[in-house]
Amino acid sequence: MKEFIIAFGLVLLIEGILCAVFPNKIINMSKLIQNISPDTLRKFGFVFAIIGFIIIWYIKK
Repeated sequence: MKEFIIAFGLVLLIEGILCAVFPNKIINMSKLIQNISPDTLRKFGFVFAIIGFIIIWYIKK
């Protein structure tokens, strides 16, 4: 559970830094995401989740 909280904290840290340093880029990306179909976003989400799982599994093994 401690590792999960650390990982969540890292996600928030990285997201916060990106929003603070590149606010206009974040707004532009948000507009681009609105034009992508929900099915495509879902597929990308699954792919990134699987990649993340593989990275974590590889490092923890």
